[in-house]
Amino acid sequence: MSGIPRVLSIAGSDPSGGAGVQGDLKSIAANGGYAMAAISALTAQNTTGVRAIHVPPPEFLSAQLEAISDDITVDAVKIGMLGTAAVARVVGEWLVRHRPPVVVLDPVMVATSGDRLVDADVEDAVSELITRSDLVTPNIPELAVLTDAAPASTLAEALEQAHGLADRSGVRVLVKGGHLRGLVVTDALLDRGAITEFTGDRVPGSNTHGTGCALSSALATRVAAHGDWALATQQAKDWLTAAISAGRQLAVGHGNGPVDHLVGLRDEPARPAGPREATVRPR
Repeated sequence: MSGIPRVLSIAGSDPSGGAGVQGDLKSIAANGGYAMAAISALTAQNTTGVRAIHVPPPEFLSAQLEAISDDITVDAVKIGMLGTAAVARVVGEWLVRHRPPVVVLDPVMVATSGDRLVDADVEDAVSELITRSDLVTPNIPELAVLTDAAPASTLAEALEQAHGLADRSGVRVLVKGGHLRGLVVTDALLDRGAITEFTGDRVPGSNTHGTGCALSSALATRVAAHGDWALATQQAKDWLTAAISAGRQLAVGHGNGPVDHLVGLRDEPARPAGPREATVRPR
C-alpha cells in the first residue's frame, strides 16, 4: 500500500451533503485517505428526511466498480446504502473478483430520521454481503433487522444480538450505542471473541445526520493505514465526536443537521486570497 490509503465508498448519494457518498468522501479525506466513490443509488433528501430514491441499473454500478479496479489499487472499501437485492449482488460479485484488504459494511437500512431506505428483499442480500466483510457497523435498529429481533434497549441486549451475528457470519461487529438512552454512550467492538468497549459522554445537539456513514468510512480509512481495528475505532470515534460537536456551527438545515467532517481544518480559518502586489524591477 502507498502511504495514503486509497478508499472506495460504495453508497447512495445525499444531495444535502451530510450523509452517503458526499459524507463518505469528506470523512475519508479528513482521516487521511484518498477518497473514491461508486454511486449505488440516488436520493432526494435533506436534513428533515428522505423524499425519493432512484436506483440506477445494477449494470451501471458494475461498470463503475470495474472501471476503478481496472486502474486503481483499492486498499479499503466502505459499503453503505445499496437499495435493492440486485445491487447488493453486484457488489458481492465484485468482491469475489477484486477483494480489497479491508471491507467495512455499514448496512444502511434506517436513516437517522427513521425512514426505511431499502426494499424488503434487500435484507437477505445484505446478510450475504456480511459474510464477505471484515466489519459490519449496524445501528441498534439495523442490528435488530439483521438478527430478526426487537430493537435492543440496553447494551447487554445489543451485545447478545451482535454475538449471534458474529458467530453466524464470522465477521467483526461494531455495536453502536447512540440509539440507547443515557448521558454516556458506549460502543463495543466484537473482534474474534474479544470485546473492546469505547465509552464517552453523549454530545448534546441534533447534528447527527450521516454519523453512521462518517464513522464507517473513517474507520475503514484508519484501519487501512495501520491494520489495528481497535485503534482505528478509537481514532474514528474521537474524530467523529469532535465533528458532531462542531456541527451546530455549520447552521445547515432545519432537521438533524450534518456533522462538520472538516472540523480539523477550522482551527486555521481560510483567508480569502486577495490581489497580489506587483513587484516592479528595473530592466
